[in-house]
Amino acid sequence: MIKLKRVVVTGMGALTPIGNNLEAYWNALIEGKSGANLITRFDAEKFKTRFACEVKNYDALDYFDRKEVRKLDPFAQYAMIAADEAIIHSGLDLDSIDKYRTGVIWGAGIGGLETFQNEILEFAKGDGTPRFNPFFIPKMIADIAPGHISIKHGFMGPNYTTVSACASSSNAIIDAMNTIRLGYCDVVVTGGSEAAVNIAGVAGFNAMHALSTNNESFATASRPFDATRDGFVLGEGSGALVLEDLDHALARGARIYAEVIGGGLSSDAYHLTAPHPDGKGVTRVIENCLNDARIAPEEVDAINTHGTSTPLGDVAELKAIKTVFGEHTKNININSTKSMTGHLLGAAGAIEAIASVLSIERGIVPPTINHSVVDENIDPSLNLTLNKAQKRDVNVVMSNTFGFGGHNACVVLRKYNA
Repeated sequence: MIKLKRVVVTGMGALTPIGNNLEAYWNALIEGKSGANLITRFDAEKFKTRFACEVKNYDALDYFDRKEVRKLDPFAQYAMIAADEAIIHSGLDLDSIDKYRTGVIWGAGIGGLETFQNEILEFAKGDGTPRFNPFFIPKMIADIAPGHISIKHGFMGPNYTTVSACASSSNAIIDAMNTIRLGYCDVVVTGGSEAAVNIAGVAGFNAMHALSTNNESFATASRPFDATRDGFVLGEGSGALVLEDLDHALARGARIYAEVIGGGLSSDAYHLTAPHPDGKGVTRVIENCLNDARIAPEEVDAINTHGTSTPLGDVAELKAIKTVFGEHTKNININSTKSMTGHLLGAAGAIEAIASVLSIERGIVPPTINHSVVDENIDPSLNLTLNKAQKRDVNVVMSNTFGFGGHNACVVLRKYNA
């Protein structure tokens, strides 16, 4: 039997609707800030939903020159910014590491949607003659983000994007973990990015009746577990983590923030967009994750749920958690940071894994904000960490993400012990 290597987190970076770097993001989480506001990217007056969780005070020219911006869809821009912060945060000496053993495994549910949208809109204005930007395809494809990261830094290990809708970046983290576990890499930059706050993104999700339409109370519209929830709030941004072989990290004297001890995958095999009402796929993915991590349910202290604020999804997930954890469920801090960030789609797993790591490191669980009306379909004994962060010793955190198509992914992290 192959002896699996231990995998640790040595760096993180974030560009989110509530903070444009790691510390700003974390501080906003603990303060319970909402990232929702009226849409500024386009005129949304005629849309059913006129608000979203946009990245604030963002100017691409603060990070890239004009020539670079022409080649980068916003989702790739966000990826590169978060990855750069994570690499710096990790303290990696890029001149001394083996770049053949350094990979980039990224997650994106959609990729360059804005690029695709704008090219088609421009074409539709013309006389039918195909005049497309030569960067159209490389800006749009979902795998281009890790490509740009590797080209910038010279990383020549595995390089690809996982696409599993809103589970994409959790899938990427699991793949990165396994790549290091099995000895194929010493270091993997992983995470995810998404930039779907645009005409096509909002209109498409509106057509599915997936988004909240609470335009009058947009700041509190993302309200997981609340009886009045009516859909998710679209978000955008990126999160990046540097995962590293423990021995490699120790040899260079790296600061270790947490250990990635397991990952689970499953499928609902039920419906294109709706979860199984009894949470069967979610139950299985949690069980798979615990088995992979080789821990008992009673060892889990906190769960950052998928918790998107949809009527069906929130209940199904909590049913699954109660099924797996039983009486121990009452001892777990359950939360949804999407109440603050909105739903970052393919990037959700990345920023939520970062929140989980920092919960371990700093001994505090971010709140589920915007809750005011109790849902009779939710077990009242559950600690949903409502409206205020809770301090506690956090040793093990689970992070859940689920995607359209029935894709389920779960990551579990633990406080590092030598």
